[in-house]
Amino acid sequence: MSEQQKQNRLWPAVVISAIILAAVIIWRVAVPRSQTEHQHQHSPFESFSEDLYDVNQPKVSLNDVIKAARTWRPVHKSWYGKPAPNFTLTDITGKQHKLSDYRGKSVLIILWATWCSPCIIEVPHLIALRNLIGKDKLAMLAISNEDPARVSNFAADRKINYTVLSDTGNMPAPYNEVRSIPFSFFIDSEGKIKLATQGLISLGEIMAILRAPLEISHP
Repeated sequence: MSEQQKQNRLWPAVVISAIILAAVIIWRVAVPRSQTEHQHQHSPFESFSEDLYDVNQPKVSLNDVIKAARTWRPVHKSWYGKPAPNFTLTDITGKQHKLSDYRGKSVLIILWATWCSPCIIEVPHLIALRNLIGKDKLAMLAISNEDPARVSNFAADRKINYTVLSDTGNMPAPYNEVRSIPFSFFIDSEGKIKLATQGLISLGEIMAILRAPLEISHP
């Protein structure tokens, strides 16, 4: 094969390589950086873990936390500022709990399941939260509709240190309207729903939400 024939056979490969390179360069210029790297962005509140009750710490608004969210979103907005409907459930030790019993302190309700991967990722964050904030200031109620024995075994294995309840299927709205987990309801000390979140939420974000005052208007 002559040198000229070799060069003629190489030309298509060179042209194709040049087209691919040009396409990559154009795509990188045309597509905003924020879109190509969105999956790798983290909320600035993920590491927000200052003392929840330190009055010298700056106030954080719920809107700021919501805008920074990457792995969850606010839902059930029509309930914000309204009294959280009462319910009575039994925990995995057989003790009954009424939501109204916790009036005067903040309440975090977590809807979850042992088969839910994001729920399992949340567990260490919730354990750390329970260690950071005493039961006299924050009630943590994790609710699952699974077999109580299965949930009890899971809780023991993971050394869960917060209250785990069994849902018997008689929960009122909006709790019974949840279609995706993990799901959390944040209730203030007056018994009003501050925020409802759908998706994986970190310890820092939970702390920021607990610190924030109740706001009725949300984006």
